[in-house]
Amino acid sequence: MADGPLIVQSDRTVLLEVAHPDAESARHELAMFAELERAPEHIHTYRITRLGLWNARAAGHRADDMLDILERWSRFPVPPSVSIDVRETVERYGRLVIERAIVRDGEVPALVLRSTDAAVLTEVSKNKRIAPLLIDHPSPDVFVIDAWARGHIKQELLKIGWPAEDLAGYTPGTPHEIDLAEDGWHLRPYQATAVEAFSEGGSGVVVLPCGAGKTLVGAAAMAATKTTTLILVTNTVSARQWRDELLARTSLTPEEIGEYSGQVKEVKPVTIATYQILTARRKGQYAHLALLDALDWGLIVYDEVHLLPAPVFKLTADLQARRRLGLTATLVREDGREGDVFSLIGPKRFDAPWKQIEAQGFISPAVCYEVRVDLPAGDRLEYAASADDERYRLAATAPAKIDVVRRLVERHPDERILVIGQYLDQIDELAEALNAPKITGATPVDERERLFGAFRNGEISLLVVSKVANFSVDLPEASVAIQVSGSFGSRQEEAQRLGRLLRPKQSAHTASFYTLIARDTVDQDFAQNRQRFLAEQGYAYTIIDAEQLAA
Repeated sequence: MADGPLIVQSDRTVLLEVAHPDAESARHELAMFAELERAPEHIHTYRITRLGLWNARAAGHRADDMLDILERWSRFPVPPSVSIDVRETVERYGRLVIERAIVRDGEVPALVLRSTDAAVLTEVSKNKRIAPLLIDHPSPDVFVIDAWARGHIKQELLKIGWPAEDLAGYTPGTPHEIDLAEDGWHLRPYQATAVEAFSEGGSGVVVLPCGAGKTLVGAAAMAATKTTTLILVTNTVSARQWRDELLARTSLTPEEIGEYSGQVKEVKPVTIATYQILTARRKGQYAHLALLDALDWGLIVYDEVHLLPAPVFKLTADLQARRRLGLTATLVREDGREGDVFSLIGPKRFDAPWKQIEAQGFISPAVCYEVRVDLPAGDRLEYAASADDERYRLAATAPAKIDVVRRLVERHPDERILVIGQYLDQIDELAEALNAPKITGATPVDERERLFGAFRNGEISLLVVSKVANFSVDLPEASVAIQVSGSFGSRQEEAQRLGRLLRPKQSAHTASFYTLIARDTVDQDFAQNRQRFLAEQGYAYTIIDAEQLAA
């Protein structure tokens, strides 16, 4: 047995020895189907989950491929129970198939649930939440699904451990000619592979690092389907960035692209809408629900799908006849609804490790630092005496962090720097202390665009931002981010904030990501959880004592 970096345990956990020379190679392959749970200094703990295995299977990986990874990198023999469990779990995917079929002569094709395994079909048909969705049983291997229930039945089947493969096809939508305008540029190999995998599957999620060109994957998918397209994005700034990118990279003209947001209500062959407007309610009703049927959309693109608001899942359950493409840097959701992304948007079709894309030169290299700040005695005593629900805010907004931010800014005199905070009063204090402009949710969209534009072209080199800059903001020359506070232990926020720095830079600076932590507080505890996803991608945090910065 080879002296590998992994130890596979019978409880489905996998231990990775970080210092092993093959650790990075093993990590990249393991992350295909296992999720990182803990990442202290020397041993990282992964867990093999059902959803991880099914996502890998949907992306084209077989049980044999996954077991080969475990056996090739494991220090000891893989427990037989794990091998059996992995194989049986993977084989559950696709035992049930949703398709369209003529069940009786002379009738139009119906939506059916089919299986060659009579026991499985009987089991699911008896489930109290699934039975009402089945309206006919014309043959032993087929149940007819109520026409409206395609999304709902996939959700329920996943919950009981029998994910269905959806082969029922999609409406073509209204044809609309869209081509890529590859004038002096071409899709990168991984982008082309991602589009091909999506096209073969019909619906699903493409996972790529921030800065790796997810928007271009969306544009290429639109060119492949050549149909009217609805694009859902996180905010109006993102909508306008999508519009600019589509105009630059495709044959689309301004007359063919509409914006549907709080400010503008346009419906055109390609319409870009915000999640916020889609979930806005008036008198208890979704006020803009008609947008989903305003045109015969052939493709719906969900940008930053890991941020999809819960109400949009409900709306998406009724859109299963339309092709759906989710784009994201991470499938991690802090609300635990990864299963709904799998069921309703589609399974993961393509995933590329961040460090692999970095090694190919398509995203900027980055180093991460955790700067530990000591609280003065008075602040430490106030923290100790506070209620549990007040402690994180006190630690995260500690005034001692402001001087540390100043020193970090001084370390990078010729670079463009983002200072990122969670709390508005802290952002005000930082902007004043640094004499820097700020962007928060209250900043008008036009002013946000002006400041982001000034940062891009170098007119300003320091910008203080709230969480509005976490996602879908293109700032390619940003090379330093200083995170002063965040959303508790959010892994996806940590990934998004590092992602602001990963776009390739003309300056050739290596990106520096600093996160400021109040020592011996819940701030430090939450930081460990926040860093889990990036650790899975191969980023290690160097711990610095704030006092060292003064030296």
